[in-house]
Amino acid sequence: MQFNNFPLSPPRASNFAQEYDAIFYALVGLTAFFTLVVGVAVIFFAIRYKKGTRADRSRPMYENLFLELTWTIVPLVIGLVMFYFGTSLYVKMRTPPKNATEVFVIGKQWMWHVQHGNGVRENNTLHVPVGVPIKLTMISQDVLHAFYIPAFRVQEHVVPGRYTQLWFTPTEIGEYHLFCNMYCGTQHSEMGGKVVVMSQKEFASWLSEGGQSSAPLSMEQAGAKIYNKVGCNNCHGAEDTLRAPSLYGIYNKRRTFADGTSLIADEEYMRSSILRPYDHITSGYGQTMPIYEGQVTEEDVLNLVAYIKVLGTPTAPSPTSNVNRKSASATALGTNDATSLATNAVQANTDDPDASPTRRAGSPAVGAVAAEGRNR
Repeated sequence: MQFNNFPLSPPRASNFAQEYDAIFYALVGLTAFFTLVVGVAVIFFAIRYKKGTRADRSRPMYENLFLELTWTIVPLVIGLVMFYFGTSLYVKMRTPPKNATEVFVIGKQWMWHVQHGNGVRENNTLHVPVGVPIKLTMISQDVLHAFYIPAFRVQEHVVPGRYTQLWFTPTEIGEYHLFCNMYCGTQHSEMGGKVVVMSQKEFASWLSEGGQSSAPLSMEQAGAKIYNKVGCNNCHGAEDTLRAPSLYGIYNKRRTFADGTSLIADEEYMRSSILRPYDHITSGYGQTMPIYEGQVTEEDVLNLVAYIKVLGTPTAPSPTSNVNRKSASATALGTNDATSLATNAVQANTDDPDASPTRRAGSPAVGAVAAEGRNR
């Protein structure tokens, strides 16, 4: 929106922008209207009935049913209408589509670290394809941040210790400002960047070439290397053992714990189990897994979770094999077709049946960092 070539608001460049602006300007208009009505009435009555005027005060009105019903019902109806549209938009913004391309974001003083599914990394810049739903899975490495893209009308807190999500569909090709919208320290004002919206064909080419690098590791490949490095595969194999339960195919499956409770093995559960494995101990096992909180970075955890999500699927890289980066990236993306590259950037999901937990206590799960995380 512009006035004499002066922008009054950021451009509308996402699927949420138009609906958001409609609600915003409706609220501004209603606020201005009722402020004007009340203000004019106050001024009128103050002048009309001030001391010394000849206003008739002999028959004061103590009640008026019509007036009282009007100023009660009309604002109530308006409020309910605005509540409906506001709630509807809120639900849409909190419900990412299942086919959304997942991108991972880590906030830290004072920069944004972005990682795409095939391993391409960026700092303070986010490249996305136009017309494709994008889901951001975010976490903070230090303090509270807020990921804010004014042109998309989206914002979400980025919190230390847990994942938050934000999604949008870019609708206009171009470059747009990215900010941290939560005071996070002395250089908070410098924690910004840009979102680059590209055509699907250009984005596919950019992604397949690795952004700034020619052969990035996919997140699954990076996770496989960490999984092997810390020794997770020493205890967690394809089948449950006395030492540790299997992590194959556990993503989004229910896990039963020693105290009789259970949880779905989603990303949050996996992260918690990697960093604090004794919060939820898998039924049949004891406190044998090392605690990795403070020993692995948030980026390591994201990669481990991405790898564990695809364990047991044909596309899962081997934790002990030396995979060719380019071919693995192509596998993770699924195809070199422009649209598929833009829409499929590694979001592994498995439909394997729930892995049954082992029945007995086992010995230490030395490096079962990521793995055990899932088992809880």
